[in-house]
This record gives sequence, structure tokens and C-alpha cells, in this order.
Amino acid sequence: MKAYHLVGQQGPASLAMVDLPDPAPGPGQVLVRVHANALNYRDLMISDGRYGSVSLPLVPLSDGAGEVVACGEGVTRWRPGDRVAGTFFQGWGDGAYRREIAATALGGALPGMLAEQVVLPETGLVSIPPHLDFIHASTLPCAGVTAWHALVESGQLKAGQTVLLLGTGGVSLFALQIAKMHGARTLITSGSDQKLERALSLGADAAISYKRNPDWDEEVFRLTDRRGVDHVVEVGGQGTFSKSLRSLAPHGKVHVVGGVSGFSSEISLRDILGRLAVVQGVFVGSRRMFESLNCAVALHRLQPVVDRVFGWTEAALAYRYLQSGAHFGKVVIARNHQPGSR
Repeated sequence: MKAYHLVGQQGPASLAMVDLPDPAPGPGQVLVRVHANALNYRDLMISDGRYGSVSLPLVPLSDGAGEVVACGEGVTRWRPGDRVAGTFFQGWGDGAYRREIAATALGGALPGMLAEQVVLPETGLVSIPPHLDFIHASTLPCAGVTAWHALVESGQLKAGQTVLLLGTGGVSLFALQIAKMHGARTLITSGSDQKLERALSLGADAAISYKRNPDWDEEVFRLTDRRGVDHVVEVGGQGTFSKSLRSLAPHGKVHVVGGVSGFSSEISLRDILGRLAVVQGVFVGSRRMFESLNCAVALHRLQPVVDRVFGWTEAALAYRYLQSGAHFGKVVIARNHQPGSR
């Protein structure tokens, strides 16, 4: 079968298509034919060495959706033809996060999903919502679950609360859709007026240009009548964290889910104490969280925002497009997608 290997850590240039033996499921395992894969910023970081050490060569990408081809002995959850997605953490079914769970992440600690076929434990899969095709379903395992974990599982989001979203990448747009689903007010930032217009058309209640408003935390206070927001989904890292903290209402929560601009940051204890703030790290989520997200996605017929789809032979182009920052929502690689089409 065909698969991709990350053979170095020099960015998209490190991707190589390779031939690997056809996999077969053992006891308790499931063979999945992968139809679509979504990219995340984590994948860029792994490709250029910013995520920490990984064993090379590595089949990259945590996100993939497809159909069950065969089941090994003892498998009871699945049968051939089932439409499934892999869970980001193969070893986190439910309960509290434990340090050893990090060693079960696809596309990093473990080989990932950018292959024609993969073998996974039967407990490392979830059913995908019936109304979604494989392309849209492939976007859920990392970005969708992260947004759900932050706002619903950890944040206990309530109707009438206000949520601040940074940028228009996959996690932020999933958080926008989840927040609106729960009756919350949403504010979103971007440096692109075009992207802000698109976010407003998706249901954002207010848009903030950080180019026109470099002190955008002050604009947040203006838009909330000086109260601040109840939740910030913090994806920016060191370049945004202090302003996110200053954007909070009393008892507000900053959900730290990423660090696009880096992970070092000056933290003001005065800002935390003065707001009785909660700073919560969010590291994707468990299979049970994924299943809960999918129930909500199916009930509300939520449609993930896919910016662009690349063909199977265009993996490096997909990486470079994500790297450019031009995307609005998710970037996907699909096996049956014609190269060069959007």
C-alpha cells in the first residue's frame, strides 16, 4: 500500500510517499481504509522539529476518516463497512488525563493516519456522524474534540455567556460553532477583514481586527460593556496570552489549546488574582468526549468548515498551504480528490 513518511524535520520537504506492506489486523484490531485526512498546526510543528523528538521515519497526521475493511479476532465494536474516524489518543477512552496517555498519540508518538490503510485497536475508533462525508468527518479528531473539551467538558459553557476566539483556524471555528450551538455570544479576532466577514456569516456576533486594534483586549472590553468575556479559546501562545487574560470577566477561563506564536509567556499573577481567573490546559480529549461531540454534531447537523481539499499526491502542497496561514478552517487531503481542484 501507499503511505507517506516524514523522513526528516525540514518541513513539507521532508514528506516522502513510500510503499509499505499491506497491514492485517490482529486480535482486537481493526483494518481501516482511510479516505480523508485533516491537517493541524501540530503536524507542521512535528514536520519542522518544533514539537519535540519523534522517531523517524514517521507516518504523519493524527486525523483520518474511512471505512472498516476487516476485523481481527475478538472485535465486537465494528464490522466491515462501518464509517469511522481514529481517536487522537489511542489510549484515552475516558476519565482524567494521565501522563502516559501522551505516548498513545497518532502521528507523533505512534504512526499516524496518512496512509491508504491503517490498523488500530477497536477502542481507538469512533463512528462518524451519518450526515458527514469522509472529508468533513476527518476534521473532527483533533480540532473538533479540542474545542469541545475546552468549552463543554472543561468550560461547562452556559447559554448567555461570551466566548472570545483567536483567529480563524480549525479549533477557533469549531469553537465558534459549538458556542453558538449552546446559545453563547461570540467575539472573534483576525488580521484579515475577509476572514472576519466570513466568520460573521458563520454566526460570530462581533469581529475584531488585531491589525487595526493592536490592543484588542481593550476592544473586547468595549464590545462587552467593560465586563469582559467568560471564555477565551487561546491558540496563539506567547503572542496573545497576556491579552487573553486581560480580556476576562471575573471568574473567566482561558482555555490554552495551542501556541502558534510559541510557548514562552510572561504571566501576570495580578491579572489572574484580580479576575479570579482560571487558566486551563486542554490537550485534545478522550474517546468519550469525541463520541459526545459527534452526538451534538449529528443532532445539530453541524458542518465543519473545510477551506481546501488536496489530492493524495499533493500532501506537501497541503502542508505548505496550511503553513501560509491563508486558510479559513480546515485543510484536508483526500484519496479520491482530483489534484489541482479545490
